[in-house]
Amino acid sequence: MNARQILISLPNLISLARLFAVPLMVWLIVDGEMTAAFWVFVAAGISDAVDGFIAKRFDAITTFGSYIDPLADKALLVSCFVALGIEGQIANWLVILVVFRDVVIIGGAILAVPLGRPVIMRPLFISKLNTTTQIILVALVLAEIGVGVHEAKLIVLMQYIVAATTLASGIGYAYRYVAAISAARQNNGHS
Repeated sequence: MNARQILISLPNLISLARLFAVPLMVWLIVDGEMTAAFWVFVAAGISDAVDGFIAKRFDAITTFGSYIDPLADKALLVSCFVALGIEGQIANWLVILVVFRDVVIIGGAILAVPLGRPVIMRPLFISKLNTTTQIILVALVLAEIGVGVHEAKLIVLMQYIVAATTLASGIGYAYRYVAAISAARQNNGHS
């Protein structure tokens, strides 16, 4: 394998490492190892920035990477939300909302395919904002219980911000799916 091939593979390997860190992250949270969980989460965040930088800077963007990177991010975030919810660190209603939104997005994409209109999975701006707020909330919660950063009021505020961006993002994707399915029905009706 030459240097160019290694460079092209590196972002994907970093994304895979982040994906494989998900079970470790969940185990650390449910085992009460919040300091270690905080640092693994920080490392995952840094790895996300690094793999994106390498892919863009060195023209190492691949089709596989365009799928594995957001999958790793989503798996990590949803797993953290569920584990922190189980541990009583994030409100259950918010965990349910976050997981439900992701199920709706995945379900909508799967449903659109047999209806003849695959949905291009370009993230909406509100979805990127939602992901950012989710990352901030998880980091704050882990920092508070893992390293003693006391930001209880900010955590409560962030839960409501995450709820608002989750709802807005879910509505945005639902609208996108309904429009895609409607367009497919119209095209099939005029064939």
